[in-house]
Amino acid sequence: MAAVTAACFLSTVFLDYTVSNHLEVNDIKIRNVRDYATDDKQADLATLAFNLKVDFSRLFNWNVKQLFVYLVAEYKSAGNAVNQVVIWDRIVERAERVVMDEIGVKTKYYFLDDGAHLLKHDNVTFVLRYNVIPNAGYLRLVQSTNQLVVPFPTTYTTTRRS
Repeated sequence: MAAVTAACFLSTVFLDYTVSNHLEVNDIKIRNVRDYATDDKQADLATLAFNLKVDFSRLFNWNVKQLFVYLVAEYKSAGNAVNQVVIWDRIVERAERVVMDEIGVKTKYYFLDDGAHLLKHDNVTFVLRYNVIPNAGYLRLVQSTNQLVVPFPTTYTTTRRS
């Protein structure tokens, strides 16, 4: 039994689970808001929309149960060498929506900086990452081959609508 289990594991452990995507980020707006969690300091809140095209169909083999897909915004600030904010996620199961063609998607989670570091930021990188959840074996953390670097606006949005 141990030999059969090892052979099943080895049949998928060396496969390449990377895919490419096409990502567009648009309609970026930044507001300066009060951050009540930090003694009434100000913080930058970004809102945006994105388009995402990606085909996960080649990743699903006998040992892949589902994918946990998430979009991360990464940037540097004066206080932190690395800031990573998950702004959207989705669970992709074997029989459902393995090819994504999403248009005009709004962020699912707040993109809130811990200060005022998003305004005029010229290097915010958006990366699609996903966990490959197996039926048995190793839980993989994979990053898509494409990244998108976007400069952020130079002025705050003052209207209430996004």
